Amino acid sequence: MNAVVHAFAESRHLLSGNEAVARAAWEAGVRVAAAYPGTPATEILETIAHYPDIYSEWSVNEKVAVEVAIGASLAGSRALAAMKHVGMNVASDAFMTQALAGVVGGLVIVVADDVGLSSSQNEQDSRYWGRFGHMPILEPADSQEAYEMVKRAFPLSERYEVPVIVRMTTRVCHVKAMVTFAGERVEHRAAGFQKNPRRWVMTPANAKPRLPVMHERDRILREVAETSDLNEIFAGSDHRIGFVTSGPAFMHVRETFPNAPVLKIGFSHPAPLAKIRAFAGVVETLVVVEETEPLLETEIRAAGIAVRGKDLLPRFGELAPGALRPAIKPLLGEPYAIPNHAQAGVFPRPPTMCASCPHLGPYFALSHLRNLNIIGDIGCYTLGAGHPWNALDTCTCMGASLSMAHGMDKGRGESDEKKHMVAVIGDSTFLHMGMQGLLNMVYNRGNVTVLLLDNRSVGMTGGQENPGTGEDLHGLAAPRVNFAKLVEALGVHPERIRMVDPYELPTIVKLVREEVKMNEPSVIITDRPCSLTDRFERLKPYQVVDDLCTGCGNCIDLGCPAIFVTHRETAATKSGKMRELVFAGIDANSCTGCHMCVGTCAPEAIVQVQPQPPQIPAQPIRIHRHD
Repeated sequence: MNAVVHAFAESRHLLSGNEAVARAAWEAGVRVAAAYPGTPATEILETIAHYPDIYSEWSVNEKVAVEVAIGASLAGSRALAAMKHVGMNVASDAFMTQALAGVVGGLVIVVADDVGLSSSQNEQDSRYWGRFGHMPILEPADSQEAYEMVKRAFPLSERYEVPVIVRMTTRVCHVKAMVTFAGERVEHRAAGFQKNPRRWVMTPANAKPRLPVMHERDRILREVAETSDLNEIFAGSDHRIGFVTSGPAFMHVRETFPNAPVLKIGFSHPAPLAKIRAFAGVVETLVVVEETEPLLETEIRAAGIAVRGKDLLPRFGELAPGALRPAIKPLLGEPYAIPNHAQAGVFPRPPTMCASCPHLGPYFALSHLRNLNIIGDIGCYTLGAGHPWNALDTCTCMGASLSMAHGMDKGRGESDEKKHMVAVIGDSTFLHMGMQGLLNMVYNRGNVTVLLLDNRSVGMTGGQENPGTGEDLHGLAAPRVNFAKLVEALGVHPERIRMVDPYELPTIVKLVREEVKMNEPSVIITDRPCSLTDRFERLKPYQVVDDLCTGCGNCIDLGCPAIFVTHRETAATKSGKMRELVFAGIDANSCTGCHMCVGTCAPEAIVQVQPQPPQIPAQPIRIHRHD
């Protein structure tokens, strides 16, 4: 792993918000950083891993990551945990209690909200956690602010002995901007853990005395927010409308209404209500622009300040100029018609699995079996809900497939009496939150067939490591979980644990058909690496022999993007019915030689490409004449 490149003070670098967070953590003297991969926050830990001064790890889930960071903080070290918005739900049990108990070394939780659902199953506003957990929130608008706020979050955390949330969004996380570094790393001495059971052992008797401390801290932090330079007023010449905003929405407001006064809220909780009240007094109409929930708007209105907000603006998605202009222009007496731009003819790119993806085989099997309720989970395999498989019926949250399938089994009605319950989950998701569901299913005598799809990576977020890959965050060898032994330890009978190569289609179809008939928990474990990782070995591609292809279309049903339709024909069957024949070809550049498609082809029309002998140019015939 490359070491950090030291930079001179005041040097400028093009960084994403995630990269800026990592640099700030290093400069701030962070000793421990932990996370679970999740878009759009993944690159924070991937970048921190390049800084040898920081111990960094992929934790098995977000709760564990926060607890690791808490432990480091109680030892006196500065620590950081990072996650996407849904990860905060998982981690909340830990940080909610620690917000009450307090911290020693600076503890910063960086949470990335996926505003607009670029890669998430829901849209959340993590600013709620600051209000819920009585923690300060800082909101950067770009990479430079992400760098500065993370650095400032650590002394803020230490001074007031409270975790600090830095709320990012997808736009801040991924957009690159110039960042000026202020300096080099500043080391902070860890004093070591100081035993104090009355504070750190959070029994009811010990927790109750902390409540007045927490509320007094809220009062002090509210005063800090009122004077913080992170809450900045940008004067404008047009005082008809003044905006209160935060995060990347500030950039959109300034771009759309450059002459309007703006109060930019960087220290967003506790809200600086006195400052907002004074700002409202110098504009005719006050408008709050916030993604996504009307949190600040509600607090301002509750303080008796007249304000507009979500009555004008959408409650979901990014508040880009295209959303701001038509909403705000009428307030200025300037009716605005949304321009009717002709849509560019962009070729659609529906989400699909990759060529040789080891999930193709299981979904081919599931799509060809009947009387199944298929309960899905979070990962690349969620794509099994789409065409051509249509083999996923639900997807809720990390690890929910096993528990929900168990509940569906126990709560089945008459219409489901003959249905078999199948849960589909990936290796990392199983280790993250699925093991408890399987343990519960076994303990309560459930009847579910589990497909544990082990592709040795966290595929959806870019192929990160987990305890099932054999490597850690730094690419070093690490113990690899034996899923068969783990599942057996959770109580599944050994004869109901089946290992299968997902590329062997006839075998996996047979296994699924057999196991769904069993009246007890059953686990089918697939074992093939993700085709986008270094663990995958590319082989010679396959091709379709046109003269042998019958047009059955079975290979198309596999869903491999390397297989394409060459043409369609309509022909009469022996019974006289007309049937559409679908003839296929294989893109040799995309095909990786996994041979799954061979198992779908009865006429054996799919064969491996054979190397062609080198073409030797014909030599000219020389005629020698002899006198």
